[in-house]
Amino acid sequence: MSPPHARRWPASLAVALVIVLQVVSPDQVVPSWWPALVTLEVLLLVPLVAANPLRLRYDAPWHRMTGVVLAVVLLAANAVRLAQLVVLLLEGGAMRADELIGGGALIWLTNVVVTAVALWELDQGGPFARDPGSARDQTQPDLLFPQTAGAPGWNAAEWRPSFLDYLFVAFTAATAFSPTDTMPLSHRAKLLFVLAASVSLLTIAVVAARAVNVL
Repeated sequence: MSPPHARRWPASLAVALVIVLQVVSPDQVVPSWWPALVTLEVLLLVPLVAANPLRLRYDAPWHRMTGVVLAVVLLAANAVRLAQLVVLLLEGGAMRADELIGGGALIWLTNVVVTAVALWELDQGGPFARDPGSARDQTQPDLLFPQTAGAPGWNAAEWRPSFLDYLFVAFTAATAFSPTDTMPLSHRAKLLFVLAASVSLLTIAVVAARAVNVL
């Protein structure tokens, strides 16, 4: 069995889930050009899965670039969906409670997944660079995990973060609105934390305020 840090399928599954949820989301917050954007997301995800379906085996320069572009596209799509939801509610648009909660939940979930994917692709040069068996050079770490900072019972020289670790970091940023056990070190990591917390806070505030009136 491959080590957790070398498994690609959790990241692919999380992105695929978000794409599927975008397709079945409430019609009130879907523009006419939305199918083209979802198609682009699929076209970006398919080659990454085809090259490394379950674990990180085949490395190529376009892998990380495609992964980063996919994260940016998902981030842009989520920002558009949040803006549309806010505008719709400010204009007095009618939404049932289940549509409102479903739309808000999709935005919040996408926010978490996109943040996790972005951190996974950027931290220390990406997943291949973090793999000790890869020839790709590591860059400076973007995050300080407790396992690499002397936490008892962990070997800092051997431990490598998996996608689940980045998903947990993104989840805490979206729920606590701040770092918890893992600290951002680089400017880009701090910016991702700010964006994740801001989108989450705005989504919860908008949905909660409107839900009170609807219910």
